[in-house]
Amino acid sequence: MKEFLILSLPEEIQVLVVELVAANSFEDLYRLRATCKSMKAIAERPGVYASFDMFNFPWYVHMPHLLLQSCYTNGNPSTLYIKGVQYFFTFGLQEEGLALMKRAADAGFERALYTYAMTRKIFWDDEEYFSRFTRKSVDMIGRVVRSLHRGRGMSDNVAFVTKRDEFISSVIPLFYNCQCTPCLDRDWYLWHIENSKGKNMCNRCFWIKEVGLFYRDFEPVIGFPDSRLW
Repeated sequence: MKEFLILSLPEEIQVLVVELVAANSFEDLYRLRATCKSMKAIAERPGVYASFDMFNFPWYVHMPHLLLQSCYTNGNPSTLYIKGVQYFFTFGLQEEGLALMKRAADAGFERALYTYAMTRKIFWDDEEYFSRFTRKSVDMIGRVVRSLHRGRGMSDNVAFVTKRDEFISSVIPLFYNCQCTPCLDRDWYLWHIENSKGKNMCNRCFWIKEVGLFYRDFEPVIGFPDSRLW
């Protein structure tokens, strides 16, 4: 079978291929980059830096600030999200952090869309972005975001902890007192809220459960370098 060469494709198609590789695998991009001068040149274009997903960066490799800076400068959604979450939840820069998360969310970065929606609900009781999710999609991306334990938890964020305690005392009772579906268990401190009701719960109870899971499991992404330095 005759070998197919990527260099035989039109240049604009080559660029799209390299951007797709960048979005999925740093290792594959660097292998592609090393094949020839043409691929190296394409790999250094702004669109490629904008395509990286920093959550795919190999955990065992040092993450250089220059790479993060280049990605951020070129509007990379994952770096907008990382900086936004750190600014909002870790450094107390709420206005700047929220704006960065919104930019990443509006660019279609699902982690940012989920986190921005939850942040708006928790701090401003704004549910506008909830409409962008189905029950299945918010369950899936919520699990991804909440599974990242590279931070130190939210115990140092007084505003978040205060909102969580208010939620437990005033909203959680609505969840358990609602008769939309039988309660399988009652857990007043969120430990097993996802197992407390059946799947056919009403829309209000569903979103109470999802917000409760965010309160319980979310951590800021401080496992990445301090975003104030890039």
